[in-house]
Amino acid sequence: MSERVAITGVGIVSPCGLKKETFWANLKRGESFVDEVTRFDASNYPSRIAGQVHELDHYTHLSGRLLKKIDVFSHMALVASEQAIKDSKMDLDNIDKNRVGAFMGNALGGWLFAETELRDMYIEGREGISPYMASAWFPAAPQGQVTIYYGFKGYSKTVVADRASSALAIWYASKIIAQGKNDFVLAGGMEAPITPYALLSVNTCGKLSKNNCNPKKAYRPYDLYRDGFVVGEGAAMIVLEKESQAKKRGVSIYGFIKGVGFSSDGYHYSRYRPDSSSLEYAIEECLKDAKWDKKTVDYICLDAEASEIGDYLETQSLKNVFGKQISKISLSAPKSMYGNLLGAQTALDLVATIFSMKNSIIFPTINYEMPDPYCDLDYTPNEAVNREIKKALIIARGRGGINVVLAVEKD
Repeated sequence: MSERVAITGVGIVSPCGLKKETFWANLKRGESFVDEVTRFDASNYPSRIAGQVHELDHYTHLSGRLLKKIDVFSHMALVASEQAIKDSKMDLDNIDKNRVGAFMGNALGGWLFAETELRDMYIEGREGISPYMASAWFPAAPQGQVTIYYGFKGYSKTVVADRASSALAIWYASKIIAQGKNDFVLAGGMEAPITPYALLSVNTCGKLSKNNCNPKKAYRPYDLYRDGFVVGEGAAMIVLEKESQAKKRGVSIYGFIKGVGFSSDGYHYSRYRPDSSSLEYAIEECLKDAKWDKKTVDYICLDAEASEIGDYLETQSLKNVFGKQISKISLSAPKSMYGNLLGAQTALDLVATIFSMKNSIIFPTINYEMPDPYCDLDYTPNEAVNREIKKALIIARGRGGINVVLAVEKD
């Protein structure tokens, strides 16, 4: 990139906070925000625990009329987008909205609206279904709702790539800014999988923790007694613009998107390749794209699937790429505190990472109690540590062997 792409605003809707200040404070404490699912009867589900967003309506700026037309994942996206726009000090009355876009990622779409309307259709017939059903559930709905709400008419995109969705959306957005196609982009992800059908669908992947009796201890990546990840819901949005524009506007810059690495396992529609070569390639390509020396990386935000094969392959790839240097790089998985937000996860990982950079602190990987001899790196267990971070990588992996690595640097 000829000019750096700056992050100038953030917005958060998460199980551990619906504002950036709350999110930051709770992550620093290292507490779990995973609970039993109680909003519907999930007693027969293999995994019935999740990181859940509470009191969303208390933070909303939307009318009741609009809320009746949209799914909760669009609601979350609109709340996070409003926060990000305000945080970036974007003057909506004095910008060219033809040059403002939205790039968003999710994996499932909006199933609470869909489930409810499909049930009514089968009970009441065609007259029982909402006319907004067709526009509320599909994955691009949040992008559409955000652009309509603010009147943004610039180049926009929705990406669906399992747990790597928002990683690709953010990178795509940064490319559009760098190429001068938009002046501002809202980028991020949103996911609302805590509904009867959506949670059942996620359970079928076979990688969710079944430690339902002890939800606070259930998500334990890299620990010997892990049994899978915990799903979460929420949204995270950032505002991207060119560095020169941000400085001209006199706004604060959180950090910069510097590079990306992609790869596909090319092995199986749902399983990882049984070696770490594909993820290693993505990491190497990211470093090359960012023009970074391996020795300059300070921190890596981990994928942390909390499965034996997922954790092992991620650990092995880091050892193979960085060699002895890996012992000098801080590693952690903040998502262990609030669950994996699937397609929205990388967006929240990015926000956590830039907060770590700003405050020189590494958020912990909680519930790491019994080391796995095959996962023997320092994952920042259980307590936050102080460290200056200038350059960081964020790893995202999806079913079918999707590997995405983002490079982010501090101003």
